[in-house]
Amino acid sequence: MKLIYVFCLVVLLSRCAMMPADQTKINGVSYVSSRDSISEKHVKPLLKIHANYASIMPFGFIRDVSHPDIQYNSKRQWFGETKVGVKQYIKVLKDEGIHIMLKPQIWVWRGEFTGGIKMKTEDDWKILEASYSQFILDYSELARETNVDIFCIGTELEGFIEGRPNYWKHLITEIRKIYKGKLTYAANWNEYTKTPFWNDLDYIGIDGYFPVSDLKTPTVADCKLGLKPWKTEIKKYHDIYNKPILFTEFGYRSMNFTGKEPWRSDRGIDEVNLEAQANATQAFFETFWYEDWVSGGFVWKWYHEHERAGGPNDPRFTPQNKPTEKIIQDFYSKH
Repeated sequence: MKLIYVFCLVVLLSRCAMMPADQTKINGVSYVSSRDSISEKHVKPLLKIHANYASIMPFGFIRDVSHPDIQYNSKRQWFGETKVGVKQYIKVLKDEGIHIMLKPQIWVWRGEFTGGIKMKTEDDWKILEASYSQFILDYSELARETNVDIFCIGTELEGFIEGRPNYWKHLITEIRKIYKGKLTYAANWNEYTKTPFWNDLDYIGIDGYFPVSDLKTPTVADCKLGLKPWKTEIKKYHDIYNKPILFTEFGYRSMNFTGKEPWRSDRGIDEVNLEAQANATQAFFETFWYEDWVSGGFVWKWYHEHERAGGPNDPRFTPQNKPTEKIIQDFYSKH
């Protein structure tokens, strides 16, 4: 009897080992680049909340939304935003068992919205295409070299995609020649219905900043009611393309009216509301994390110096050292 039990246990464990990694929820954080390198101690808080993925985000910079030239990997950037820094972050995180999504992003000077990037002349469009290709293909090489699990080909670039759809089809083909892992694109919450190339990717990527409530401190029930129509619409896109949904970013600020315009990142808001953040986050998890057509997502955002991040007086996105961190820990521990 004991031998039969041992045999069954061995079979069960070997079957679990053979299960595809994508059957496990992607319980991720958006890991903020810093001036410094990271070490094992900076990963322990991720393990404590049961995160199994981190999004690493090197930046390229352009002067304004009509400027075509992208600058990146310069000595003026923070260590974590450069190729050397990205490789160091990836190695340390992977050594501790954290999977990686590499998500190169564009930053427009003075924080203008990247969705507004659109050129005025054909010549500028061609310069932008060449510049973006150099940027993203360079990082797709790094994604191949470091064997990351997911590569995100762009973030919230609606104007660029709308203006040059054929370029993006070609770019995906070129990326796949280099990088053989899973691909996604991070569409803004109101952009994904217009993104023309989901058939060419592995995940439908959505930055999930959906407006859910106009209340100062919405309850979990309020936020779930507000998320219901979004859930219905997103499920339709999953069914149309037969692709899993990945929330490439999601989260709420710990401020009043956090569910009204969740995408707001301006620094002029200083009224802290930890309850609103916690309720909205709880509602998001309860709405989406039980669905098998949702692969998971990446909380926005997580700083490497955990003990100094967030806290009860912080009105910004990070859940660190706030009640929301415990909510994330609870959901990540179960999925």
